[in-house]
Amino acid sequence: MLYLPKSQPAPDCLAHEKTKADGDYKCGDVLNRLASDFKNKCYLCEDKTATSINVEHFIAHKGDKNLKFDWANLFYACGHCNNIKLAKYNSLLNCTTDADIEAKIRYDIKSFPKELLQIFAIDNAANTYQTVSLLLAIFNGTTPLKKLESANLRDKLIKEVHNFQSILIQYFDYTDAELTEEANALLPQIKLHIGKTANFASFKRWIIRNNDALLAEFGQYLD
Repeated sequence: MLYLPKSQPAPDCLAHEKTKADGDYKCGDVLNRLASDFKNKCYLCEDKTATSINVEHFIAHKGDKNLKFDWANLFYACGHCNNIKLAKYNSLLNCTTDADIEAKIRYDIKSFPKELLQIFAIDNAANTYQTVSLLLAIFNGTTPLKKLESANLRDKLIKEVHNFQSILIQYFDYTDAELTEEANALLPQIKLHIGKTANFASFKRWIIRNNDALLAEFGQYLD
């Protein structure tokens, strides 16, 4: 997960819709604002190509209008992640307010077919452990149906990581051969892959952090 602060102020329509018996929290420019704030990807799995998008309540509202129409409580999520989260996880790390969130969860991926993912809590906080539990359920599956969905999600992730790795290998082939100009030409692609707008950015950013040589070369771009 990445730190992605919400834009302010809240959309004007939310206060008006809250007064209605059947008010719509997806009113006005809510969806476009959320898509922009969350870099057009699910805040949990970070898939930019999901075909099912939900306006998700970070804390389940359970009929509470204050939570239902609270701008701070509206998040951008894919259907797969939202359906796993439901109302079961109400004590998660909040990526819109926690600027240190990347220092609390470590991602590890072996980019081989059919590999399950490893995600670890770095600190001992209860909300960190609950967040890790949810992410593992999202990427590795729970029910038979969700395991199929998770396998498809992992396939997309592994292909994305393979693409990133091939660029890194080519970059170091060039630098080892002292082809500085050619290596520098690949830097914009590497920066895009580890930028917060990238598909599955957290995994790729931890590929950099987990390797001393990569961290020394590209750590400066993990803003």
